[in-house]
Amino acid sequence: MLGSSIFIYSSENDEEIEKPLNNAIATYFYGERISPSDRIKDEDIFVSNDKIIINVRNAKATKFADTNSMDPFLDKGSNGIEILPRSPEDIKIGDIISYKSEEYDAVIIHRVIEIKKDNQGLYYVAKGDNNPKPDDEKVRFSHVKGILVGVIY
Repeated sequence: MLGSSIFIYSSENDEEIEKPLNNAIATYFYGERISPSDRIKDEDIFVSNDKIIINVRNAKATKFADTNSMDPFLDKGSNGIEILPRSPEDIKIGDIISYKSEEYDAVIIHRVIEIKKDNQGLYYVAKGDNNPKPDDEKVRFSHVKGILVGVIY
């Protein structure tokens, strides 16, 4: 097994360099997919004897169609919790977003695998976990309907 370590020195502990580099190393050496951003803090989860309460502001409940594009993670019958992003920078690589597809005239829920820029500005490249290739269209912030923060099976 190949092992490696990289030390990045920054007087400000610069996560803008460290986190993307660590993600790239994990993906290259171990084939690990990048996980969604942590959105729900421990202090927002309340556990009692008879229930669990998760405090998620500006959340909405979602359902999923049986398309198989996000199998085995999402499927028909599971329920989702989404939040609305406030700015384009709220969406990170690894996040699972729902967006209004102009190509299919439907709402699609796929993982962000790249964030790019062109002459029209920022856009996201999305891909279903179970799909062989990324979605054809550029997903603009105005198309994004939500970021998935929880799944209930």
